[in-house]
Amino acid sequence: MVSVDLKGIHTVKAKGNVYYYAWRGGPRLKGEPGTDAFMKSYNEAIDERRIPDSAKFRTLVTLYRASPDYQKLAASTKKNWSGWLDRISAHFGDTSIRVFDKPEKVRPLIRHWRGTYAATPRAADYGLQVLSRVLSYAVDPLSKIATNPCEGIKQIYTNDRSAIIWEEQDIATLLTKCSTEVSWGVRLAALTGLRAGDLFRLAWTHVGENAIVISTGKSGHRREAVIPIYAELRDLLAEIPKRQVTILTNSRKRPWSKDGFSSVFTKARDEAEEAKLIPEGLHFHDLRGTAATKFYLAGLSIRVIAEIMGWEEDTVDKIIRRYVSRTAATEALIKQIDKAKARTKTVKLSVKPSK
Repeated sequence: MVSVDLKGIHTVKAKGNVYYYAWRGGPRLKGEPGTDAFMKSYNEAIDERRIPDSAKFRTLVTLYRASPDYQKLAASTKKNWSGWLDRISAHFGDTSIRVFDKPEKVRPLIRHWRGTYAATPRAADYGLQVLSRVLSYAVDPLSKIATNPCEGIKQIYTNDRSAIIWEEQDIATLLTKCSTEVSWGVRLAALTGLRAGDLFRLAWTHVGENAIVISTGKSGHRREAVIPIYAELRDLLAEIPKRQVTILTNSRKRPWSKDGFSSVFTKARDEAEEAKLIPEGLHFHDLRGTAATKFYLAGLSIRVIAEIMGWEEDTVDKIIRRYVSRTAATEALIKQIDKAKARTKTVKLSVKPSK
């Protein structure tokens, strides 16, 4: 048998057998490496990948990958979605696009596929999200189907983390387990509400006299987060030394990578959690909720906070009701009312009465 070295072949070993695929997530190849059957199936797979049958679903995946919509996604999102697009193409690739224009027929197929990941509900819903995005692109601008059959399919994962935050005592406890460099990252996250991807690329040039202004990766840099620099945030920025272009740096005075910070942060959090010093299940992302409470106590309205965080007003309201004491909330409201009254009075004084 002739040995053939083909690039991209994906090998899977299961129950004593070896299976070969044209690429990860690609079609399974026939025969054994080096045989005519193997080479034929490999060449067919490659040809089909280059020029997919325009009537088959895999064409939609190919077109979506090449679309401006996909290219505008953040690099981390594209990395996560790429694997799911491969899985989706492998499963639905040979299905006619016309089937996806018949919701009553295709929805059971979609639910069944999503059900194969039911053991990991969040992953199952994530896969459904990616499939839905491809189908939305098929509706508009491609006009391949009339409606998106994923719409109306409920998520499996129902745990709502929107009202989970790090409280002050939790942060204080965590900081006893952290280095100074990690503590700066934790505190800056709790004061700005920025997502991790934006936090670790936050530069000193983003800091203005009265606000931090940075385009958000979640929006593909089409929208900006405008975070007012209130007293506590200003003090922290004054405390952090300017070592690099980016604000946050590690102990080697180099910019943090998101993964590098995550590993150190997770270790410190796990130590505090195992010692039962903080509640179980807190994530770094939950510091965004902490920031929402700080914005509120600093005098920002729920509407403005929702705009900064990119959340619904109901989500912000839920956090405020749960974590901000009635006294503190009342004081914050009084502060907002007094400011509004002062502005109104100033406007009236500036208008001269007519004779």
